[in-house]
Amino acid sequence: MTIDHNSTDSKGEFFIAKDNITVAQITYSNAGDDKLIIDHTEVDESLKGKGIGYNLVDSVVDYARAKGLKIIPLCPFAKAVFKKRKEYSDVLY
Repeated sequence: MTIDHNSTDSKGEFFIAKDNITVAQITYSNAGDDKLIIDHTEVDESLKGKGIGYNLVDSVVDYARAKGLKIIPLCPFAKAVFKKRKEYSDVLY
């Protein structure tokens, strides 16, 4: 499955689409020039338990690293992933 990315000046999303329908998504908002806030993660029931949510968080982390950004994980799922994965500490705000 391919994770795609859309963004505007103030918001963005990483998502997986199947037959032009979004089946998994993580959204963020820009917080100034150096931070982004993960505000929502959603995975369709048909994909639960397959690590898709973790893959979406990985995508945001990779994006933040490439852009030199810090992440504020407000979404409960993303917040839990950041607590479990200490290797994300370099991008945690």
